[in-house]
Amino acid sequence: MKAIPAIDLREGACVQLVGGSYADERVRVNNPLDALKRWRAHGFTTFHVVDLDAALGKGSNEDAIRALLSHEPGLTFSVGGGVRDTAKVEAVLALGAASVVVGTRAIEDAPWLRAVAERFPGRVVVAADVKGREVVTRGWTAGSARDIVAVLESLEPLPLRGLLVTAVHKEGQMEGVDLPLMETVRRASRHPLFASGGVTTVEDLRALGGVGAAGAVIGMALYTGRLDAGLVAQEFA
Repeated sequence: MKAIPAIDLREGACVQLVGGSYADERVRVNNPLDALKRWRAHGFTTFHVVDLDAALGKGSNEDAIRALLSHEPGLTFSVGGGVRDTAKVEAVLALGAASVVVGTRAIEDAPWLRAVAERFPGRVVVAADVKGREVVTRGWTAGSARDIVAVLESLEPLPLRGLLVTAVHKEGQMEGVDLPLMETVRRASRHPLFASGGVTTVEDLRALGGVGAAGAVIGMALYTGRLDAGLVAQEFA
């Protein structure tokens, strides 16, 4: 189980939002490279980058993404946010991302997802953002009326890198993870699970490892110091 710091990009800065609300920004690091260097100093080597502006169709943080991905050889990045066409998938991978995260269109357009996954086998991660049990899309603003298990069943045949499952109702709250949700996902899918939302303690990470998660994306708890980055890196980086 690997701990993966989140680098969420908004208006060129690295931010952390509470509960997925763009009106409730709790943390801002003006230069995202400062965040990367901070986590690198503790020993983290794998990072999750999200372009929040692109996710909402409000712009692009491509320059910041390029700077992050070119900063140091040998680091591993997954990159997502607003990836809704094949050209964008190609562009993200060309920047140096190990994997590209697709959410909204992956959930809404199964033929497109299949085509992209088969064109880039082992390099596409499907983001399933969940409120309760419903998968939500468009930067967490739209419901799909689809249960997470039903969505997972449709993904089983595809050659994916994995699933990024975010418990949106836990995101940024620092109140612990939705372990039953993650257990459900692990039972329902053969794909590696990368869990996100609510990671607050080392015990949360151990519990996710215990249910078989391949990784956990950590945001607010690291940025606020609630989690000791050095201790997390020692055990999970």
